[in-house]
Amino acid sequence: MRIAAFQMVAQPGDVAANLALIDGAAHEAKAAGATLLVAPELATTGYGAGDAIRNLAESADGAQVARLAAIAEEHGITLVAGFAERDGAAIYNTAALLTPEGRRILYRKCHLYGDYERALFRPGDRPSPLVELDDMRLGLLICYDVEFPEPVRALARAGADLVLVPTAQPDTADAAFIAEKIVPVRAFENGIAIVYADHAGADRNFSYAGRSAIVLPDGADAARAAPEGRAVIVADYEPAAFAQTRAANPYLRDLRADLF
Repeated sequence: MRIAAFQMVAQPGDVAANLALIDGAAHEAKAAGATLLVAPELATTGYGAGDAIRNLAESADGAQVARLAAIAEEHGITLVAGFAERDGAAIYNTAALLTPEGRRILYRKCHLYGDYERALFRPGDRPSPLVELDDMRLGLLICYDVEFPEPVRALARAGADLVLVPTAQPDTADAAFIAEKIVPVRAFENGIAIVYADHAGADRNFSYAGRSAIVLPDGADAARAAPEGRAVIVADYEPAAFAQTRAANPYLRDLRADLF
């Protein structure tokens, strides 16, 4: 599978502009031969839109997801992107996976980070589904979720080959360590690949760390973006190519699940 990640400089609060940016990235990724594109967390609204997110939040059958689905269909590419999902009185930080054939799969972020997110969102209460795509099994997490070993390990134990992670990593003192060390370790310790798609640039609330990456099961970067600027990065991944890596590092097989 050829995979792409979109490092995005979003326009906070401008849904139409952000959907146009995602559309352009889908065109670029498809032209590079990718069949899957991952955009960042809250890509449609911009992560730093603040209180405006409450008014921009839409249901899963609203106009934003409908446009994302149309982009997937128009470009013939499976698309993952974050949006603010309204469900009754609750708002969730959600990732939508849309296939060109019309499948729609949602994951609500379970681990909210900091006061900013907790003031806006309700945490999800269900684990990521496993999605079958092109003979591969995919899982979805969002940003802070991947920094916990347990969600990634649960997906790997369930049979995931690849975990897709829309993110909005602020440019903190720990950002480079998270993107360049923790994410590769999650891939290595579970024998899976991870796509980590971040924002770049800055808005009135945050500066972003960039460093979007496609990381392989041996912990190596297949592709990585710079800390600054828009980018569409592309890499190939075939799980069977990493059988030797998994055999040499059989953490899943040797885990004492009866004790832990």
